[in-house]
Amino acid sequence: MYPMLASVYDPQAVEERWYDYWLKKGYFRAEVNPTRAPFCIVIPPPNVTGALPLGHAFDMTLQDVLIRWRRMQGYEPLWLPGTDHAGIATQAVVERELAREGLRKEDLGREGFLARVWAWKEKYGGTIVRQLKRLGCSCDWTRERFTMDEGCSRAVREVFLRLYEKGLIYRGRYLINWCPKCRTTISDIEVEHEERPTSLWHLRYPLADGSGFIEVATTRPETMLGDTAVAVNPADERYRHLVGKTVILPLMNRPIPIIADSYVDMAFGTGAVKVTPAHDPNDWEMAVRHDLPAITVIDFDARMTAEAGPFAGLDRLAARETVVEALRDGGYLGKIEPYTHAVGQCYRCDTVIEPLLSEQWFVRMKPLAEPARRAVEEGRIVFVPERFTKIYLNWLENIRDWCISRQLWWGHRIPVWYCDDCGTANAAREEPSACAGCGSRSLTQDPDVLDTWFSSALWPFSTMGWPERTPELEYFYPTSVLVTGRDIIFFWVARMIFMGLEFMQAEPFKKVMIHGLILDKDGKKMSKSRPETSIDPQEVIDRFGADTLRFSLLTGNTPGQDLRFYWEKAEAARNFANKIWNAARFVLMNLEDYRGGADPPKPEALADRWILSRLQRITTEVTSALERYDLGAAVGLLYDFIWSEYCDWYIETAKPRLRTGGNERAASQKVLAHVLARTMQLLHPFMPFISEEIWQHLPHEGESIVVSSWPVPDPGLLDAVAEAEMEDLMEIVRAIRNIRAEVGVAPGKKIAAILAAPSAKAELLAANRTSLCVLADLGRLELVAEDAPRPAQAMSAVAGGAQIYLPLAELVYLEKERARLTKELENARAEAARLAAKLANEGFLAKAPAAVVEREKTRLEEARAKEEKIRARLRDLGLEANP
Repeated sequence: MYPMLASVYDPQAVEERWYDYWLKKGYFRAEVNPTRAPFCIVIPPPNVTGALPLGHAFDMTLQDVLIRWRRMQGYEPLWLPGTDHAGIATQAVVERELAREGLRKEDLGREGFLARVWAWKEKYGGTIVRQLKRLGCSCDWTRERFTMDEGCSRAVREVFLRLYEKGLIYRGRYLINWCPKCRTTISDIEVEHEERPTSLWHLRYPLADGSGFIEVATTRPETMLGDTAVAVNPADERYRHLVGKTVILPLMNRPIPIIADSYVDMAFGTGAVKVTPAHDPNDWEMAVRHDLPAITVIDFDARMTAEAGPFAGLDRLAARETVVEALRDGGYLGKIEPYTHAVGQCYRCDTVIEPLLSEQWFVRMKPLAEPARRAVEEGRIVFVPERFTKIYLNWLENIRDWCISRQLWWGHRIPVWYCDDCGTANAAREEPSACAGCGSRSLTQDPDVLDTWFSSALWPFSTMGWPERTPELEYFYPTSVLVTGRDIIFFWVARMIFMGLEFMQAEPFKKVMIHGLILDKDGKKMSKSRPETSIDPQEVIDRFGADTLRFSLLTGNTPGQDLRFYWEKAEAARNFANKIWNAARFVLMNLEDYRGGADPPKPEALADRWILSRLQRITTEVTSALERYDLGAAVGLLYDFIWSEYCDWYIETAKPRLRTGGNERAASQKVLAHVLARTMQLLHPFMPFISEEIWQHLPHEGESIVVSSWPVPDPGLLDAVAEAEMEDLMEIVRAIRNIRAEVGVAPGKKIAAILAAPSAKAELLAANRTSLCVLADLGRLELVAEDAPRPAQAMSAVAGGAQIYLPLAELVYLEKERARLTKELENARAEAARLAAKLANEGFLAKAPAAVVEREKTRLEEARAKEEKIRARLRDLGLEANP
């Protein structure tokens, strides 16, 4: 006798118990094992700052499915966990905490502030790890890393120094993206562009010789105070005669030249543009080409500088209004027209980015990009889906140097010390004691820290002991697959490829599985600023369990596509879990006298042969879906097999055989238990907790489903004949059920049926008479020859190679049904006549849109089809309808 499951599935009672058991047994620990093939995933490290968002839960579920599957296949799997120090985000959180105490970070000083951040990290940094465990993530927690732990920090310094020594890291004064709120630079790919309505202001710059003016168009009139030229396209006939002349900059009374540059779009505005090198990246490029000065009129607080003259001290937006008013008063303002364009904003806080000139550290990307391009083009790294390959390669074609310095205190501090006496920059792996240039001991470290993505780019090898060639690094690197969202291909994926090829001389992973974003039910991106759109994964787990969350996140998922998530999906997944639980309870209730063990069955009955054959095919199809990283297809296959084929069909056919006893009962018991146990193994990577709980109650070998063997199809159990025959029986049952539903027969009411079929088919029907009666709720089933006369007053259908007749007297009260159908026929006739008259009206046809006319034609066809269907039903009743 096998132990019974609880009457109701309670995920809270199951999940914590099994996760603790798995940890205690060490199933998630990975070792260097030369006898096994490695399978390695490094976790995209979530920010240490907060709770697990739904998108991360989706990402982690995908990874856990792959790891659990490969573990069951016999690989040595390493899922290496860790968290990211998240420079901007973490510093912002702690600064807000200080503000509530009436303090600023400057009040504590750098060292005091960093001590406060480390204390905060120790107190709250484990939240997301605990949530990953609740989700069921089978990471090797003994290898957990942090991007600022000692080993990762050493790797960061080593990479910086090697790139610096090769001339691939340099310091320069360039135009950078500055966030005035976060008070730091951000890289180009951290700037998000949003279409915003604004204005296009036309400004008139008078020619210095008094011969007139040239009109420019701009979306940022406040920056005109820093103009150092006006540019036109050299091919523009309108302005060719003005190139080389000088204009007087309004409000500033400064002479500036008119230059010709092919960058200028002749179709934009007037075809003439103002050039403000210190506040626009394209203008900066023009300034470099034409040796123009750069005048900074906006500072790091987004306020106007002393170079802005009388507008100094104004906020940049207030300055815009004031400058426009001054231009109007001076007669320099032309027309103002509505205009919409993409405005760059900080990906963290949505503040509008200010391009500013600044001394920053950069990585030269062109030398690193070329090997990264070849790795993908040569197929050494494969994107799934393949379409993301083109997106990646296109980005590499236009790559710009990467600004890696950030004006923060929390992060990897740049390992460069400046000599206070001679100014030499001393880059070193450890703090130098003296200047390499002059020997002075008066050194000051660069105050900036490295971009968070710099340390994240080293993650696949820094977490395994690099720069040492550790056994783990030799065994698990390159990793097997990277699973990540399409939104960080450039932030992270490309940079890991750059760094892996540069420092390991090998690609960091073989496959890149790209998934989409999680959207709300209306297809909009979930946002913290719109709480009504967000769903907390912890709330889903609290209500329905981790398995339900995992399954609902995977359902309907297509590789690379965005996924809509809403509570109804979670409820449907919860219902699926309950369906599995109830099916398992039924099986276990019928195993009280089972003595068959876990060895494979030898089926004889059609239903047994069919379900075992279907199990082999599903095993092949699920495995194939996992191999091509189509996890949504895999869960769809399992859902249909478990809910429909196993529960709704096989279990129902097994019930009378279980009641029969003897060999029939024993055979059904064995197949029920075997198929359920194998199905739980197939389901385990997707729903690990419920599958373990049920598997443990069934006949099985081994101590946990986690380390059981992934099912392999048995060709000897494939039975195409049984599948075809069972499909015929199911078609017949479906046809009978459809007729029952059509005429409103109450569920459970026993009716009579007559099946006419050729002799070969009749043998199949006779052998499975009991199953047909159970599945179709038949009280009486008569089998007749194919050429037997049609019964009077019977509903009919053709399905499964048989003619089906259901005597109406068994289904409905004839007179009542006749009256109902006659009324329906009258309504259908009237509707068809109304639509026909409408479509015969030439006025309607002339005035109505084509789509409306087509819609009415479709309705007429449907009305006539309904009319004919009712006539056919009346003929079946033996009463011809009036024409």
